[in-house]
Amino acid sequence: ENTFYLSAQRAGLTEIEAATVTRIFQEQLNFSRSIRKGDQFQIIRSVQTVDGKPTGQTRIKSARVQRRAYEHTAFLFDDGRYYDKKGKSLARAFTRTPLDKSYRISSRFNPSRVHPVTGRVARHNGTDFATPTGTKVLSTGDGVVSRTGNHPFAGRYIDIQHGGQYKTRYLHLHKVLVRRGESISRGQTIALSGNSGRSTGPHLHFELHIHGQPVDPMKAKIPISRSVPQQHKEIFDKKVDEQISLLNTATQLTKMALNDSEKRTCGRHLSASGLYLIQICT
Repeated sequence: ENTFYLSAQRAGLTEIEAATVTRIFQEQLNFSRSIRKGDQFQIIRSVQTVDGKPTGQTRIKSARVQRRAYEHTAFLFDDGRYYDKKGKSLARAFTRTPLDKSYRISSRFNPSRVHPVTGRVARHNGTDFATPTGTKVLSTGDGVVSRTGNHPFAGRYIDIQHGGQYKTRYLHLHKVLVRRGESISRGQTIALSGNSGRSTGPHLHFELHIHGQPVDPMKAKIPISRSVPQQHKEIFDKKVDEQISLLNTATQLTKMALNDSEKRTCGRHLSASGLYLIQICT
């Protein structure tokens, strides 16, 4: 009826849960632009209880967003990742930025940039973020640290190899928190940004290389991470069927509740299997 955030809270989700849903679909759906009045969403969450009382610990198990002719689904699997109903990962193999929040881009990828120190035309192979010294720097993908060092121009830096064709670089660091040969996970803190080397001020210089060539990390085509492994597909499909059945049951109950009353009401219903308690608010 309003924004997704407000509608989610009205339906009983917490701020953290609403943020989790937007994060799950962030590569497929822009909640601030794509959602319209009349679109529908359904969330299945698990609630931890002790002696029948909620502890406050919850987890989003699955989600479905239906907007006009489009349907977006997400299902949590045993590996902790979310996939659509076909088993395709919703997360990209890489994230666009190596930071946990937005910072101003002070200099973009530019093959013809005039260097701010030398005044000469010098290719700028990455993207600069205006980060204060000490800002956490995150790896944008899974990989292995191939090199670390301290260069007169690049300052303290880290190179991470992501398979055979992708490499990321992080320059002008204040402190390096990983070592050469270390395996790194996407989102792991690898350094603190700084102002080392030849620099006009505190910032993070970030590069993405594909087949040895630097590309614009803000525009380059980033591959979607792998699907559910074939050996686990049968287990995954069974979980999806169970969740979809539950979502469909909730849809039917919602329609019945809307027909019964125009006022906002909440009711609890036992699923057909008897294993789930469904709460419907209309």
